[in-house]
Amino acid sequence: MAYGRVVCLPPENALFHPAPQDTTDTPYPAELLKTPLHELHLELGARMVAFAGYAMPVQYPQGLMAEHLHTRSAAGLFDVSHMGQLRLVGPDAGVALESLIPMDVLSLDLGKQRYGLLLNEAGGIIDDLMFVNRGEDIFIIVNGACKQGDIAHIQEKIGQRCEVIAMPEMALLALQGPLAVTALKRLAPGVEKLVFMTGGHFNIAACDCFVTRSGYTGEDGFEISVPAAQAETLARALLAQPEVKPVGLGARNSLRLEAGLCLYGADIDTSTTPVEASLAWAIQKVRRTGGARAGGFPGAQKILAQLDLPASVTRIRVGLVALERVPVREHSLLHSTDGALIGEVTSGLLGPSINRPVAMGYVSPEFARLGSHLNAMVRGKPVPMEVVAMPFVATHYWRG
Repeated sequence: MAYGRVVCLPPENALFHPAPQDTTDTPYPAELLKTPLHELHLELGARMVAFAGYAMPVQYPQGLMAEHLHTRSAAGLFDVSHMGQLRLVGPDAGVALESLIPMDVLSLDLGKQRYGLLLNEAGGIIDDLMFVNRGEDIFIIVNGACKQGDIAHIQEKIGQRCEVIAMPEMALLALQGPLAVTALKRLAPGVEKLVFMTGGHFNIAACDCFVTRSGYTGEDGFEISVPAAQAETLARALLAQPEVKPVGLGARNSLRLEAGLCLYGADIDTSTTPVEASLAWAIQKVRRTGGARAGGFPGAQKILAQLDLPASVTRIRVGLVALERVPVREHSLLHSTDGALIGEVTSGLLGPSINRPVAMGYVSPEFARLGSHLNAMVRGKPVPMEVVAMPFVATHYWRG
């Protein structure tokens, strides 16, 4: 799932960092909310920025590039406590949630997690989220910039059918990378038994945590929900492990883009449907035409029509690599080789792990085929690009 738009630093390497309009040198406003790890971030020398209404670390002294590569090779610790956490409680919670999202909730086994999409009546994506069947409840994590609206929407739509309980008392940490499990199992023996998209309760450094083996970097890793009062204790215990270094939101953005994962507000929003966003894989057969519980979610008529008749879709999200060493940023227009406007880039930067400019964007379906060539307009000049399969780097989720 996405984490909102990242505001990055002025570039150390102009090919790597986001576009100049997304940079800032101004101090973050004092009225911003602070996560439970705020003082720890300052102690660690983090560069703080305004992000989703919070003061958040965009990078630490080691630098964004080093943080990105460390996460790919060892383990990075992210503070994502700005995100929203909530519980749905009651015997009808699963049925109620299925009325809001096109995912199969009812057959989700105990301890299993699934990616979900909260939709409006036109089939547009209000937010993307993760949900877990914990038995006693359905635990949901939503994006920080959307959480107030999401919780209000869910309460309005299904609050009469189940309890909708926001969890502002909880913090959220993400430990990501190939050595994340090595570090975490020292503190929580047994956590290594989790596989990708499963979760369970663990005591970590005397902190009461709910852990899922998931994340949004393309690497093996964990997201850890912990009481806010215990968050700093947990973070310090994790940072004491030799594999672990703190990582900011800047590297989180580059990591998720290399993994071909959407950023809400950039790659997906209320104007895009799951089919257009190439997220149809997340809609299980039981919710599709002919399935036992087909439809019944907002925008179902449009989305099922797009699934059943792909020719009705007018744009598709694709992966792109630049054939020249030129950064292609979000909002860059995409043209066919004969000059026709065919789409727009929604995310783009130099992929640190592959040292090539990569991007995602929407194009007309006839240009969405792998190997298609097109041009991105950068400062008025065409940059040749090729449509490629995503992810841009191999993922390393632990499936057992």
